This record gives sequence, C-alpha cells and structure tokens, in this order.
Amino acid sequence: MKSVVLNWGPTLLFSVVLPWVTYGMLTDGGVEPVTALFLIAIWPLAEVGIFYGLHRRVDEFGVMILGVLVLGAVGALVFHSEKMVFVKDSAVTGLLGLAFLATLFLERPMMFYFGRKFATDGSAEGVARWNGLWDAYPGFRSSQRKLTVVWGVAFLAEAGVRIALTYVLDTQTMVGVSGILPFVVLAGLLTYTISTGKKGRARMAGAGAAAGAGAGADGSAAPAVDPAG
Repeated sequence: MKSVVLNWGPTLLFSVVLPWVTYGMLTDGGVEPVTALFLIAIWPLAEVGIFYGLHRRVDEFGVMILGVLVLGAVGALVFHSEKMVFVKDSAVTGLLGLAFLATLFLERPMMFYFGRKFATDGSAEGVARWNGLWDAYPGFRSSQRKLTVVWGVAFLAEAGVRIALTYVLDTQTMVGVSGILPFVVLAGLLTYTISTGKKGRARMAGAGAAAGAGAGADGSAAPAVDPAG
C-alpha cells in the first residue's frame, strides 16, 4: 500500500489537485483564464522534473498530462465562441488519440507505459518485471500495441462525435454531453483493458499449470509462458 501511495501520490498532487486549486486561485484573483491555464502547466512540468531527478527516467503519464494542459491552454487562446470551446475540447481529445497512434511507430507504444504506471507499484523491481514482459513475450508486445490502437481510435471517434454534436445540439445540452461522454468512453476503455489483462493472466495461469503437469510427467523443464497468449 505504501508503494502505491508513493507511486500515485505525487502524480495526483501535481497533475490534478495543484492545477485545479491553482487555477481557481488565479482566476479568483483576476488572472485571465487563458493565462491561468498556461501557468498551471508548471505543476506537471515540475512533477516530471522531480520524477526524473529521483528515478533517472521520464514519467510518461506526467508528460501526457502536461501536454493535455498545454493543448487546452493553446485551444482556449485560439477559440472564443461557445461552439468553438466545445470544438477545442474535442480537438484536444482527438490530438490525444493521434498521439496514441503515433507511438505505434516508436519502440514501445503508449499503453505499455500506461500499463507500467497502473499495473506496477512504481518500484525498481516492479518496473523491471514489466519491462521484462516486453522483452520476453511477443504476445505481450502484441497486446500492448492492440490496446494502443483501441485507445487511440476511441479517442478519435469521441472527438468526431462531440464535434458533430456541437453543431446539432444547443449549448445547454452540449454542456451535459461534454461532461458525460468522456467518462463513458473512458469507462468503456478501462473495462476493455482490464478484461484483456484478466484474460491474459488466465491464459498464463492455464498454460503454466499445463506446463507444470508436463514437467512432472516426463521430467522435462517447463517452457516459458507468454502472459498475453
């Protein structure tokens, strides 16, 4: 439990709590909302710097939060009408989806880093174990790329739907849709991701049991098991 708090505590503090509190204080003090949006990006930037100083590696989740805040600030600077505000929010979601898909061309896709953040306690041992899964199992690598595609396409689809609805629904209705739709999409993505992970662990357990039975029968060593099947 302590390791989980140490892993997630700074992220929640610098990426959620401090930006939210600081934005309210700045705007209440007369600072323009656009300026406030740029200023609160200092918090996740600080978290990324502190994390790198402590662990000598980049916190990919913190970088993503920083990017979202900066994109939101830039969008707020460019768009001013009511409809353009909704389009701006949708554009940020769409850019996030494109960012997910773009990481498919890198050595490791975005969901590998998300998984490492959510599925480990952040300790050196937990990170090493997660990295080891990538190095050892082709099925694990395939599943991380598949999840990255699903998340990226889902964010792009959400952005497209929200932009289309902006020009169909009235402002009051659109406020409600914009508040609910992202959570519905995120809940669906998390449910799919958790289900995929459970199926992978079930396959690993079943294959491990079969390999153990085979080793007991003929004395041979059990083969390595791919957690993603």
